[in-house]
Amino acid sequence: RSPIPVAVEEGKTYYWCTCGRSKNQPFCDGSHKGTSFTPLAFNATASETKYFCACKQTAKQPFCDGKHSKLPGDSEGKAFPIGYVE
Repeated sequence: RSPIPVAVEEGKTYYWCTCGRSKNQPFCDGSHKGTSFTPLAFNATASETKYFCACKQTAKQPFCDGKHSKLPGDSEGKAFPIGYVE
């Protein structure tokens, strides 16, 4: 559930997975089809490393804000609804 570092490229658009089902984390692979989830577009304004949230609890979507450290210790591989951690 730790953040996923990604070297983003200026001018490129990335689609962050919001459902947690994607096999291509942190990015969308279409696994949300049939749910109410939609990916979140992020437009890179600079070429740099960004830390994308993997737990889906962040208040700073799509980036990590440290909320993964507040999840239960046995949370690896488990899905939690957005807003599970305050």
